[in-house]
Amino acid sequence: MDSGEERAPELRTLRQKVEYMVEKTFPGRKISGRVFADLVKERGGSLSHSYFSNILAGKVTQPSEEILKALGLGFGVDWRFFKEESEVVDDVVAGLQFLAKRRTGEIDGLAGRGLDEEGLPPELLQFALALLQDAQDRQPPADGEPRS
Repeated sequence: MDSGEERAPELRTLRQKVEYMVEKTFPGRKISGRVFADLVKERGGSLSHSYFSNILAGKVTQPSEEILKALGLGFGVDWRFFKEESEVVDDVVAGLQFLAKRRTGEIDGLAGRGLDEEGLPPELLQFALALLQDAQDRQPPADGEPRS
């Protein structure tokens, strides 16, 4: 990707969504089913380590709503992210991209007025990411060569 833009990954299956969340929530770490199950338990949910491992292996494709809620607790995201044809997948991905850009220093601050405990709405996060990308696109490359 020449522009440095992170494209939203294709997240259709439960396995793809869970793998993506493992990568983004625990970057550079391998998380066992047991560790994740303990994390869910600490946060008030219930999920067996073997069930989590079966999700990652692609053996579980249509878990109950209770399991989806446990996944949401463990990863700290809206449980509906894990539903098929989820409406919140794009919102969660935009939020994670925003947080990653904050971590790398590409975004160093953002102020919002009148925000509730939910924080920034997904539309605002997507707008902020679009503004950042526009600003990056307007900057000449470091080597002085025009962009292709």
